[in-house]
Amino acid sequence: MPNGENASDARALPDEGAFPDDGDAAVADPTFPGLLGQTVDLAAVRHNIAAIKKASGSPRLMAVVKADAYSQGAPEVACAALNGGADQLGVATLQESLDLRESLELRGTSATILAWLWHTDEALELEAAVASGIHVGVPSEEHLAAVIAAGRRANVQPRVTAIADTGLNRSGISVVNGAFARVAPKFAEAHLRGEINCTGVFSHLACADEPGNPANDMQAERFREAMGMLADAGVAKQLNHLSNSPASLTRPDLSFDMVRPGLSVYGLEPVAGRTHGLRPVMRWEARIPVIKDVPAGEAISYGRTWTTDRDTRTAIIPCGYADGMPRSASGKFEVSINGVRYPQVGRVCMDQFVVDLGPDAPVRPGDVAVIVGTREGEPTADELAAAAGTINYEILTAPRGRTRRRHVGGVD
Repeated sequence: MPNGENASDARALPDEGAFPDDGDAAVADPTFPGLLGQTVDLAAVRHNIAAIKKASGSPRLMAVVKADAYSQGAPEVACAALNGGADQLGVATLQESLDLRESLELRGTSATILAWLWHTDEALELEAAVASGIHVGVPSEEHLAAVIAAGRRANVQPRVTAIADTGLNRSGISVVNGAFARVAPKFAEAHLRGEINCTGVFSHLACADEPGNPANDMQAERFREAMGMLADAGVAKQLNHLSNSPASLTRPDLSFDMVRPGLSVYGLEPVAGRTHGLRPVMRWEARIPVIKDVPAGEAISYGRTWTTDRDTRTAIIPCGYADGMPRSASGKFEVSINGVRYPQVGRVCMDQFVVDLGPDAPVRPGDVAVIVGTREGEPTADELAAAAGTINYEILTAPRGRTRRRHVGGVD
């Protein structure tokens, strides 16, 4: 079983009091170090992998850990996902794949890693990737030629997956304009010559967060066409995947050979109004350094956009837009302190924001404010996203700057 979940990168902090293997979600912890902390619950990652597999009905799952595992720590989350039943890992760039491969090796484990966003001029990175066994997504005929050339230089047979554009019209070889039909034989020829090992095809859904949207079935039909083109050309054994998080949870008929969830691995629901027993992975908390009395009629923060209507007390929360707090959420969200919600007031600043406590709140310097929590009644990533006019993905990936990260709930 892969291990090493508690090993940390330079930005991470040692695990202090890891959860039991089936542990409860993390709770507000007044002992976390520093002013601003992010706690990542690896037990929740394992739980979510199992829940997604069950909902999808798929025997195989690729956990997407791109962008440093959605800013949760790729090596630690990857190990947790593998321990939870993930079969493969997915990242965007070649450098991400190389960094993750190295981190996993240092932790004494390995996994199949797929990378899909790269430029044909990345010759050194591509050669290193294919030499180390990284699976490479191929979105064009030019990319296919680059992979074949890299394999020759490295004296290896690159493992590749064709990327079919079935309607997202982002990266990939278009099915609808005939490009995939033209390029599929080239994949097969290179595969049969031993220049590559083509493992199949994958694509990405545009409207999976609307399970009943007809575009999902349209894309699935185009995907089946792409699978058939590869098979007819000579790539008989395929591992094909289409479903992202929302489709994995709500459209088991689209699971094909493997599902490829991202957001749901981190415990956030990808479809509005539906729940699937996921556990949020991330807590974002700050220690209050200053509390002050403010008389009625005084304005708070830049632009003086909010004015006290009574004598009150305020708390300074040391988290600003340099740390990932969206300035667009100013005056529209709440934090939880000692189990009580308090409104944020005035504009979010680079380093801090202000919370109105009211005149008699039993809050003291050193208390912890929960910005994004994991327990019932605490602020959620969805709430902060709504306040900022964005999506929960953006909040999950937001913590940065002076946020100090630690992982709990690891397997010893």
